[in-house]
Amino acid sequence: MFGWEYPPRHSGGLGVACQGLVRGLLKTGVRVTLVLPRRAGSEEEGAEILTPESGEFSVVTVPSDLQPYDGSASYATRRVEHRGTEMEGQLYGPDLSSAVANFTDASVALTQNLTPDVVHAHDWMTYEAGIRTSDHHGVPFVAHIHATELDRTDFHPNERIFVQERRGFLHAQKIIAVSDYTKRILTEHYGIPAEKIAVVHNAHAKLEGHRPTQIFSQYGRRKPPLVLFVGRLTVQKNPLQFLDVASRVHALRPDVQFVMAGDGPLLPALIERTCAMGLERTVFFAGRVSREEGESLYHSADCFVMPSLSEPFGLVALEAAAHGVPIILSKHSGVSEVIDHCFKVDFWDGEKMADCILTILREEPLAMQLKAEAPRILTRLTWQRQAERVRAIYEDTIRSLSTLRI
Repeated sequence: MFGWEYPPRHSGGLGVACQGLVRGLLKTGVRVTLVLPRRAGSEEEGAEILTPESGEFSVVTVPSDLQPYDGSASYATRRVEHRGTEMEGQLYGPDLSSAVANFTDASVALTQNLTPDVVHAHDWMTYEAGIRTSDHHGVPFVAHIHATELDRTDFHPNERIFVQERRGFLHAQKIIAVSDYTKRILTEHYGIPAEKIAVVHNAHAKLEGHRPTQIFSQYGRRKPPLVLFVGRLTVQKNPLQFLDVASRVHALRPDVQFVMAGDGPLLPALIERTCAMGLERTVFFAGRVSREEGESLYHSADCFVMPSLSEPFGLVALEAAAHGVPIILSKHSGVSEVIDHCFKVDFWDGEKMADCILTILREEPLAMQLKAEAPRILTRLTWQRQAERVRAIYEDTIRSLSTLRI
């Protein structure tokens, strides 16, 4: 299995989903060798991989400066920062394309002596490694897609990445999409036959033994009302719409506070816009939060909003459901396919989102019903159950490839 982020080094849902799937596969009896990029010479190099101890699980790390949700500009910035340091000459490459190619070469070389039954690769950076390793061993290649380049760029893709994604889809014997929403994007925009794509929704992993940090304990449980956004601060997640919604709600309910938890390239612009809108005492930026801090925010929230422009799934919504927080979702999301007891709104309709927030804060019986009903999906949407479906996909794909050879 080729991945490019995994706890404790992760910036978004892909790493969390990869971890949940690996843990689920181990419980179904699948042996997993996970290949990951890891920056040499960093504190993260020796970071413990957060997965159960098992002889059936091993990790291969490849020296690389690839980082979760990398882009050409962010990679180039890091290259400049590394100039003249000991990291400059390591296996990074002068640009993002070279770094991906170097990661691919090293990954294939480090795994050529394994004897896999199937090769599984997560998202575009790993697809070429998946293709070459599959060809080398003569086994099926399963491409897992968590977010397309179209999702990340509001349908204005980097052409090189788009081509790399499509190459992976075309070479894969089977594609796993995290939602029907993503499956439609693959068929309509990438020209992939629907029968080649299996939908396996992400799941929620219950976390034990962590006490939430009381970030807002001075306010008590429900005063003032708190509306929460959790996600990377990028165009895809639509944080500017969240500010617009905050302004609309503030005009009618000045007591309501809004928290944006996450980091990303839009943070400076969002802070500037918040001040320009006169919301500096209403909207708070928590930055990238730890697991314990995130739990505290969910416990403190009266409402959770996910206004994404294009969200293949949206694991943060399952987190909100697990904590009993009433949820407002963009209709353009995969998680809206599995959570029924919530408000679902077009991502562009700030007026409707604001009205939903005000309704939740005003109608306590409705809020209580949403809190009680939404978490029920989590009893069925477990990683072990989803891993069983993935194992079945492996077995079917292996049989199909064997039949073709005969």
